[in-house]
Amino acid sequence: MIKADYITKSFGSVQVLKGISLLVAPAEVVSVTGASGAGKTTFLQILGTLSRPDSGQVWIGGTPVFELKKDKLAEFRNRQIGFVFQFHHLLPEFTALENVCIPGFIAKDPVDQVKEHARELLEFLGLVHRMDHKPSELSGGEQQRVAVARALINRPAVLLADEPSGNLDSHNKNELHQLFFRLRDTYGQTIIIVTHDQSLARLSDRSLTMRDGLFIDP
Repeated sequence: MIKADYITKSFGSVQVLKGISLLVAPAEVVSVTGASGAGKTTFLQILGTLSRPDSGQVWIGGTPVFELKKDKLAEFRNRQIGFVFQFHHLLPEFTALENVCIPGFIAKDPVDQVKEHARELLEFLGLVHRMDHKPSELSGGEQQRVAVARALINRPAVLLADEPSGNLDSHNKNELHQLFFRLRDTYGQTIIIVTHDQSLARLSDRSLTMRDGLFIDP
């Protein structure tokens, strides 16, 4: 599902990624751990096409993403890649349902179909009774689950999560961790998670450690 081949990235004189490669199978949950500054988030941003590598290529579902022109790349990102961040970035003026729908509307899918799928996702996530509430009326855990639903609305090939439970208490953290594996089992979702949480890393199908811009052997 995902192939990254010899990815390098520098910021000024600092080389953050030093020729890193990765293969991820469909419906695999892979965690990436490592100290702050190891290059984890930079690598995730490149996998998500939010940043371009200095060299190397990323394939998602067989598509060499950095060969796509700007508009096609933006369209590919919207449809094929879902993002979950430590901070949910929900729009405060919209309800949970409306927040989930936004990427579907951007993709110009039929409004009724987008809303129906959003309701299905919120029901799967145990939030159907909260779908008309705005973010300020939701708990931290509920807001993060809305963010997960938003990431899934366009049925992406891959879900990328950057410290998704870093802002949650232990109860909500455990619920979110279990959710990732329900997504894998129910939808066959391929997921890469950057995390400092070793309990989440141990639950993953595969856990990788990054140090100084490279993966290291366990």
